[in-house]
Formats: sequence, C-alpha cells, structure tokens
Amino acid sequence: MSGASIPAASDDDVVILGAGPVFRPGERATVRLRDAGPDDPPRYAPEWLELREGADASARAHELLDPLRIRFANLPGRTGGVVIHDLGCGTGSMGRWLAPHLDGAQHWVLHDRDPYLLHFAAVASPRSGADGSRVTVETRRGDVGRLTPDGLKGASLVTASALLDVLTREEIDTLAAACAGAGCPALLTLSVAGRVELTPSDPLDAEIAEAFNAHQRRSGLLGPDAVNAAAEAFSEHGATVQIHPSPWRLGPAESALTAQWLRGWVGAAVEQRPELRERADRYLRDRLAACEAGELTAVVHHSDLLALCRPTGGAS
Repeated sequence: MSGASIPAASDDDVVILGAGPVFRPGERATVRLRDAGPDDPPRYAPEWLELREGADASARAHELLDPLRIRFANLPGRTGGVVIHDLGCGTGSMGRWLAPHLDGAQHWVLHDRDPYLLHFAAVASPRSGADGSRVTVETRRGDVGRLTPDGLKGASLVTASALLDVLTREEIDTLAAACAGAGCPALLTLSVAGRVELTPSDPLDAEIAEAFNAHQRRSGLLGPDAVNAAAEAFSEHGATVQIHPSPWRLGPAESALTAQWLRGWVGAAVEQRPELRERADRYLRDRLAACEAGELTAVVHHSDLLALCRPTGGAS
C-alpha cells in the first residue's frame, strides 16, 4: 500500500472522489439524487457501503432514539405499528441498524433509484424489532429530491443515512416541507461535518481538509453546511430540531475503511486543487503506509439530526 499513487489506479483500486470505490464497468451507482450528465460519476458504490456499515452503526447517535420512541408512543393508532420511509436506502444499512432498536411492528418503505439495490436492501432487511414484533418492507424506485407530503401519507418517520450532504438547499427545503406537510419526524444521520482529526498529525492535514470541503460544496451541494441548512429548514416549518455528533472513530481494526476513505478524501482534495497533487501524492503514500502498519487513527466527524415535525391529525 505504500506505493499507492493518486494519478494512477488499477481496475481493482479505482476510487470515487470523496466517497469510496467506484463500480467496475457495467455496475450501477447506489444513489443518484438527480439526473446526471455523462461525465457525472456515481457518488456511492455497494462495496463502499458495505465497508462503512460497521463504522456507521457504531457512530450513529443513540441519544436521539429516546425522543423518537416517545413520539411513537404518543401516536394515535400505535397498535397498528409504525411506517418508516428510508430515503436513498442503498443496501439497507439504516434499517438493519434502526429496526432492532425500536419496539412494535414496523413497515419500512425503501426508496432508491437503483432497482438492484432496492432488491438487495429488501432481502437483507431485518425481520423483527427490539421486542420481536414483525418488520415488513416494500420498495419504491424514485428521486428523493422530488418527495411530497402525499408521498409520505401515513408515514411515522422519514430516515436517511449519509444523504443530507449530497443535497442542494432546494432539495433540503423540499424534504423539510414534505415531512412537515405529512406531520412526520425525520432522523437524518451521518452527514459530514467538515472536520477530520488524524493521529499522528501532518502539516498537510488542514490543507487537504479545506480542499475536500470545497469539493463537497461543488455544483450547489451543501456538503458540510448541510446539517445547519436542514436545521434551519425544518425549524422554519415548525419542527423541534436536535443535532448530535456521530463521528467515525477509526483505529487499526478499521484499517481497510480508513485506507479507502483516505484515497477518496485526498483524491477529492486534489481534484479541487490540482496544485496539491505532488505533495498530496507523498502524503497519501505515507498515510496508507501508517494505516497498514496500524499506526494511524482517524476521527471523521459527522452529525445526526432529529426533526420532530408538528403532528397532523391531533397527535401529541
């Protein structure tokens, strides 16, 4: 791994800038939030989602679950269970994490643009909640940027993972309006916060982070500004909003994830600032060597957001 280089990559070691491994030819993207041009790469790949699933599960903010459980307990018709819409579900990791933390019957509606991944998410979904109650699923193929209150009719919760930071302000406003119109809360986890801590440190850390954050904001996407934008949007619709940190804490046991994240992180920074290439190439080689040796730890900061929209129909 110490010989890795930013400019060159083999077919087995291609990366999506800022996200993770790219598909091999003929494979599909996990999430496309809007119509993409021919030169617009997929943002996620299934291998990347699988690689990060354990770190995501460890990072998500359990502190936001109690307010959500209280809200569910106060729902009218609670005996019928809850309906949860998972936006940009990918391979279904959010359901595999959340469903076992909730009591009562659950019906999950999985949304994604890729029919193959929708099938995978449905097949791999949990079958019971925390108390053994049944969990059922259905799939819907479509664009989460065009969500409407009618599309969420009957929803008890909207949830998503690693989604907000790849939305525009308009799309976040649309999401907040849809949730508010349907009177359902939203649990939106693992949005990038724009901060990274690497140990041992390197003089280039801050410069790479700054360039990466600028890359995340390209083409009108909100990147590390997304959580604050979402909090404002939901608050404007009368929701009570809580934000809690949800950092990845990556040590030697997560070296495969750390290495792949490093490739994407540095690659995005170089795409944003090509003049960094020579120094960043050296930096990446050194960082990957330290990772392989078990000598590198990383804290990659994210934020989780819970928006408790005002219920419709008199629920408390």
